[in-house]
Amino acid sequence: MIGLTRTLAREFGPDRIRVNAIAPGWVLTERQKKLWVTPESLAAHLSRQCLPDPIEPADMAGAVLFLASAASRMMTSQTLILDGGYISS
Repeated sequence: MIGLTRTLAREFGPDRIRVNAIAPGWVLTERQKKLWVTPESLAAHLSRQCLPDPIEPADMAGAVLFLASAASRMMTSQTLILDGGYISS
């Protein structure tokens, strides 16, 4: 994903098209909660995050809005990692 983002940014940059990516952590959607989340699995995952809160879909929305706004006008070829500071052991 990182390589594709950088390659596309290089290719489309001359046309002032910005290409960025978002690399999310474990986002707790309703489907995730119904199918896979247990108190034990959530506790184990959160114990590896620097920020102790679960990632919600709304957490992704802010990053997407930033990338779509003029505030990120000179940002391209980047991957935003939104994982709560997940650290694997």
